[in-house]
Amino acid sequence: MLDTGPSPFDHAVASRAQDGGGVSGDMHVVRRMGHRVLVAVVDGLGHGYDAESAARMAIDTIESEPNPEILGLLHRCHTVLNRSRGVVMSIATLDAERQQMTWAGVGNVEGVLIRAGTAKRESILMRGGIVGHRLPPLRAATLALVPGDLLVLATDGVREGFAETLRPDAPLQDIADQVLVRFGRATDDALVLAGRWHGRRATRPS
Repeated sequence: MLDTGPSPFDHAVASRAQDGGGVSGDMHVVRRMGHRVLVAVVDGLGHGYDAESAARMAIDTIESEPNPEILGLLHRCHTVLNRSRGVVMSIATLDAERQQMTWAGVGNVEGVLIRAGTAKRESILMRGGIVGHRLPPLRAATLALVPGDLLVLATDGVREGFAETLRPDAPLQDIADQVLVRFGRATDDALVLAGRWHGRRATRPS
C-alpha cells in the first residue's frame, strides 16, 4: 500500500534541450516506494529522438520495476536497452527508516550530496560505461542522511564545478535554475535535479 504521509524528500528540476530544441535525451524520475524514495537522472547518448527514445526506455523500466534495489535496476536497464543507443545514468534510493542513501552511477551524470549546515560535499562514484552497451563492474555506496542534506544530480550538459557555487539553504527551484543558467552548455541537452532530505518517516494509512 502506498504511503500518504508527507514525503521525506522534496525536489525541483530545471532542463533544456540542445540549442533550445524541443526534444531532449535528458530525463529524470522521482518515485516514492513505501518508506523509500527512488531518484534517477538519465542521459540518452547523443541528441534528438534516438537519445530521447533510449532515455524513455530507461525511465519506463525504472518506473515499472517493483524492487528499488539500484544495482538490480541498472542491470535490468542494461538488458532492456541492448538495442538502443544506450544511456548514462545515476540512481539513488533514500530510505526514511534507515535514514540513509544508497547511490551508484554509470557514465557521467554527476551527483553531489551537500551536508546540511556545512560546506562538506560527497560525490557519487561514476563508473565509465554505457547502460545498454558496456556495463562496468557495479558498486554502490551508502551514506547516512540528516535533515537538510541537499542532493544534486546533473547531466554532462552541465559543466563541472557547479557544486562549489551552491547555496544549500536556497529554494530548490532556485538552485536547479541557477545551476542550469550558470553552468549549462548550449551545445548539449542539460538537466539538473535538486532535492532536499527532510528525514520524516513516511506514515502508513491505517
